[in-house]
Amino acid sequence: MASKEPQENAALEMELLERAARVYRILSHPIRLKIVELLIDNSVPVGILAEKVGLPPAAVSQHLSKLRAKNVVKVERDGKKVYYKVISPLANYMITCLRDNAGKI
Repeated sequence: MASKEPQENAALEMELLERAARVYRILSHPIRLKIVELLIDNSVPVGILAEKVGLPPAAVSQHLSKLRAKNVVKVERDGKKVYYKVISPLANYMITCLRDNAGKI
């Protein structure tokens, strides 16, 4: 079989690939993927996230801190309550892709 040269219009810029790789790296942990999945459709406090993923709130807070540092999630405050929400379009797309293709993986 003859190899094909990649099409010029299909080339992605390195800056875009580097940004995507940062998001992929931070989401390479299954707990962080689950946290992002839970935050796709809702703003959720740490306590609820901890219950849903079966970890202590301190452990979930550490994961959220890493996700915040990479601009995957952000904090929203309502008085004394603190909620988290996904702000990364790529993270949102990744979860949507996983949901749509779960039976094929």
